[in-house]
Parts: sequence; C-alpha cells; structure tokens
Amino acid sequence: MRIEDRHRQIVEQVRGAGRVLVTELAEHFDVTPETIRRDLTALDRSGALRKVHGGAIPAPAPPETGVTQREQVNPSAKQAIARTALERLDLAPGTTLLVDAGTTAGALARLLPADRELTIITNSVLTAASLAAAGHSRVRILGGQLRGLTQAAVGPEAIETLSTLRVDVAVLGANGVSAAHGLSTPDPDEATVKRAMVRSARQVVALVDSTKIGQEHLVSFASLDVIDLLVTDVELPPALTDQLVAAETEVLVA
Repeated sequence: MRIEDRHRQIVEQVRGAGRVLVTELAEHFDVTPETIRRDLTALDRSGALRKVHGGAIPAPAPPETGVTQREQVNPSAKQAIARTALERLDLAPGTTLLVDAGTTAGALARLLPADRELTIITNSVLTAASLAAAGHSRVRILGGQLRGLTQAAVGPEAIETLSTLRVDVAVLGANGVSAAHGLSTPDPDEATVKRAMVRSARQVVALVDSTKIGQEHLVSFASLDVIDLLVTDVELPPALTDQLVAAETEVLVA
C-alpha cells in the first residue's frame, strides 16, 4: 500500500471512530508500530489529526463562523444535499416542518414548494424571511434571543414554544458528526434548541456536508440513534457507517 493511501485511511478511521490506537493500526495495515507513529507524526504536522499518547484523535474543530461565511462553504454540495433530502421526503400537502438555522437546512427550505400548504416553523430569521418572500403563507418563527453569529433564535422562549409542538419532520444541520459524539455544535444555547426540535418531531432529518464529517464540537445535541435520515455528499468512514447501520439510520449520498 502506498503511504498516501495508508494516511488517507488512517484519517478516515480517526474521523469515524473518534480515537485510534497505534497497536490496532499496525495490525490493520500489517506494518510496525514505529511506522504508524511516523505516519501519525506526519499527519499531526499537516493538521489532519492530533497525535496523542498511544494513538490519535481528530484534529481540533475549526472555530465557528458567521452564517454569511458558512453559506460560501461547499454551496454546490449543500444544494445537492438539500435536493436529495427533499426528493426522499416527498412532502405531502399539509406537512408540518421544523427547520433549524443551519445553512444546508436553509438551502432545503428555499426549495420547498410554496403551493403545497406546508406549515414551516424555524428559528432562523434569514430562513423565515426567505420563505415569506417566496410566497409561503404558513411560516412561523420561534421567538427568543437572537444569536448574531447564526441569526438564530435561542433561549427559554424558543424552548418553551418547542415543548408544545408536535411536527411531522425536523430538518437539522450540525457543525460536526462522529460515531463517538453524534451531532454537535459549539454553542450550548443552539444545542438546547436543536435538542428540543428533535423531541418535537416524528421524523428527524440531518443534513451534513463533507466538512462536518468526523468533526466534534463542544456540545452533542443528538445521538445517531435518534436520526431517521442522514443526507451528505460523501461516502462516510467505516466506523461512522457501522454506527449508523446499528442505529437503523437511513443514509443518502447526494
């Protein structure tokens, strides 16, 4: 096996499992532990992972950026994910949806047909404004404190409203997804809202592009077994795929 291929597979294993051991990697690739340690050192220096005693863990998650910046990251992939999810959901007239403030969730919201009498509830100021401008007549926005970085309503008012709702579908984004940490976000307030959205929905849909795979942020808001459908744009690492299969989560690759 070429070194480049081994390095790629090591990174995939780290992202999928959350932690790998030198001894396990050496056995898997049929090389010496010293070879694996050199691999991990090189990958650590490149920023692909972080080398720790006895093995490696994922590289630190990047700092959270504002919604305008995030909309410029992987826009074509997010559009493809949104289209694939919408085709799979095949929403009937009268369906009620919760749409969170993620940019990929927002991309799906902008594709929703205005003539299907959908009821759409969101905590995103930007998504609510976009839907209203597109002619959707049944748009509700959650109240609460506005978080400037993401233009999302958070806090007790949003949580209280969500506790009274029962919707057909919740469409969620995430800053990271891994086998060990589930779906996660850097902000505790947004995590609390996302968690309440999960509890309010009969079906939970997660939209995550390739930049989120293997990332682990401060707060986990959903374990993999509460996600009914996960849509992404890349083949997932084996460890993450195994966890999703065990959780009976449907996975679609756009």
